[in-house]
Amino acid sequence: MAQTKTVKHRITTMKARVHKRVRLAVVPHRANQYRPHAIRRYGIVAILVAIIALQTLYNGVSHSNVLGVEAQITPSGLLAATNQARIDQHEKPLTINSELNKAAELKVKNMFDRQYWAHDAPDGTTPWHWFSVAGYNYQSAGENLAKDFTTDSSTVAAWMASPSHRANILNTSYQDVGFAVMDSTLDGQPTTLIVALYGSPEAAVQGATVSRDVSDINEPMSLMSRLGVGLQSMTPATVSSLVVLLVATIVALSAHIYRKKLPVHLRRSWYRHHGIYKAIGFTSFALVIIFAYGSIGQI
Repeated sequence: MAQTKTVKHRITTMKARVHKRVRLAVVPHRANQYRPHAIRRYGIVAILVAIIALQTLYNGVSHSNVLGVEAQITPSGLLAATNQARIDQHEKPLTINSELNKAAELKVKNMFDRQYWAHDAPDGTTPWHWFSVAGYNYQSAGENLAKDFTTDSSTVAAWMASPSHRANILNTSYQDVGFAVMDSTLDGQPTTLIVALYGSPEAAVQGATVSRDVSDINEPMSLMSRLGVGLQSMTPATVSSLVVLLVATIVALSAHIYRKKLPVHLRRSWYRHHGIYKAIGFTSFALVIIFAYGSIGQI
């Protein structure tokens, strides 16, 4: 019985110590002079070290292939994201087509073989050549390209943020779609290339006009679009880093609320507003992480 009481006492004491340390770290109050330890200099250093460690460890153990490309993109995932975008705009979903899949595979392989990233090959071969080789006879056709994205949702989100790519995704003429994703080396760099080919079968009416649409290469995205795409490209390590920074920002803002209770000598220095300064710093760092690790590719 005495041993049981001792164990319970130790557990209670340990919980009290942990609670006290957590309170000192994140809650502004008299015991920490209204300056939570988490946002003091050593706390900020610890946060930065933790974020760097998270990114380093994740990048070291989660490569999906020998080239280090971490793309997690599949034709089925691209189809689901594309059709969701169409449904959101009240358009009918597309159907995956094996011939268009084959045409997309031929196109992406040709880009790596010939070392280019464009709708037309250096020798003048157009996207429509691969439709013919794969045996897909079309009335209307389109092509979207993307490079170095890591998720299905971020790829389609980037396409939807571009007028010409968006027009292909939402084109009411298209019924079928084919995708290809390949990792290899382009211009000496590990690269993920994505090809989407859209089409509708050849019309039965003789003399009907054939339409072909390609999206613009390197079409710029707005800052807000890039931010949204970056958020959809987050790795678990990046999400964890952003959570840490969010908590630190909240702690900093809470410290700012109690700035009038700081010791007098601190209220007369820049420390009076140290909370808001640090909150701005943490927020800025979070944005840098999103753009740096959000793997925003090119379209």
